[in-house]
Amino acid sequence: MARRTKEDAQATRAALIDAAEHLFQVHGVARTSLADIAAQAGATRGAVYWHFKDKADLFNAMMERVTLPLSQSLQAVDLDSAGDPAQALRTAILAAFTRIESDAQMTRVLQIATHRVELTEELAAVQERHLRMQGLSREKMVAGLVRAYAVREQLPGLPVQTAALGLQALLEGLLYQWLLSPGRFALVSTVTSALDVYLQGLGLTGVTGE
Repeated sequence: MARRTKEDAQATRAALIDAAEHLFQVHGVARTSLADIAAQAGATRGAVYWHFKDKADLFNAMMERVTLPLSQSLQAVDLDSAGDPAQALRTAILAAFTRIESDAQMTRVLQIATHRVELTEELAAVQERHLRMQGLSREKMVAGLVRAYAVREQLPGLPVQTAALGLQALLEGLLYQWLLSPGRFALVSTVTSALDVYLQGLGLTGVTGE
């Protein structure tokens, strides 16, 4: 019985996240209430508060369920063992964008996070999570660029923190544009071209070998 109860609770939680994902996409996050989500999921408001502290907590659970691909790919890179850290970063970035372009649910969730949410006081925890994930990705980029210059025995032409911020802005900007209307341009091939030009500008072309 206890196992069944736990399974029921997990099913209810999943149904609430599914309902939130659907309603957030249709109406936007600000215009969707917890009562709306409960009704869509066939649950009570009490069930919502049993599983989630508030709307921000539910939103973050929706984001965590798909795992942000860029952050995940970058954190998995082993810079110490990479023969060419710049190439390792490039491979991780393109793997992330390949997943985004091919995964419908990932696309939907990222559309919500990018275009269907207003970062009001109510959703402060959402903004905090977004900034934290951005920071982790940028730290990995900085570390990768530092290692890439060290492997090449080169001095960077500008501070690596600035270069990493520019790279992050390039990638997020392309993703922002694509999410406005997925399919209006080829995401992975566009990112590949832009990324290669950016790395060339940083003097990080020429693979030294993995």
